[in-house]
Amino acid sequence: MKKITLTLLTPLLLAQSLLALVTIAPVEIGAKPGFSGKAAVTLETKRGNTDKQNYQTSLRVNYDNNSSHVTWAEISTEYGESNDQKDTDKAFAHLRHIRTTGVKDLRAEAFTQIQDDKFKLIKNRTLFGAGLRYKLFSLFGKDKGFVGLGVMNETINYTSQDPHENNQRMNSYIAYSSKFAQRSRVGLSFYYQPKLNEFADHVTSTNFELRLLVIDKLFLQFKVAYDTDSNPPMGVRKYDLTQNTSFLYEF
Repeated sequence: MKKITLTLLTPLLLAQSLLALVTIAPVEIGAKPGFSGKAAVTLETKRGNTDKQNYQTSLRVNYDNNSSHVTWAEISTEYGESNDQKDTDKAFAHLRHIRTTGVKDLRAEAFTQIQDDKFKLIKNRTLFGAGLRYKLFSLFGKDKGFVGLGVMNETINYTSQDPHENNQRMNSYIAYSSKFAQRSRVGLSFYYQPKLNEFADHVTSTNFELRLLVIDKLFLQFKVAYDTDSNPPMGVRKYDLTQNTSFLYEF
């Protein structure tokens, strides 16, 4: 069996379609003033007993005015084939604006998102929402904990015979991050999003991230995500487990 894994990183990804990579730790105002961003693309190819190829790319751009607000946008895509049969095809875009509230460590958030996932039978899923985020603690500038609570409106169109959905959900999360050894970082987050009128119908997302500094602005990133949907469309499993290892370039 022959396996070739190629990872390329460059700011020129601005011109390309882009793998969902929502940050584990919430962005903080003043953390990186001005414009900044990160980009990654990974190509995995197997030939021989197993024929498989998988492409993942992502781009994220931030603007921080260093005093009252920060805005970030992310766009990503993933495509894969196994034995000449397509088995992954999804795209994702997210925009979020965060502002100070006049209360220390309390932030207001507004966001919108659109995505599709052909193998979850999602033609498109659109949502918008708002809420508050509070920094629970910050230890020595390295360990940080956050909790968020808000509401969102979700619209889903399926490629199957399942009906169109329009849901109002609570959006709650808890997140932790810790820096170590020259800008390396470990992070953990958990999202819980039940329907406001039916808490038994909920989606969750658990994420782990380990980022290790390689050199200058180049990082090695390992991520694990476990997502659940208590009421998926017919024929779709209730959970997804994803593991991803790639290089990440910050600019």
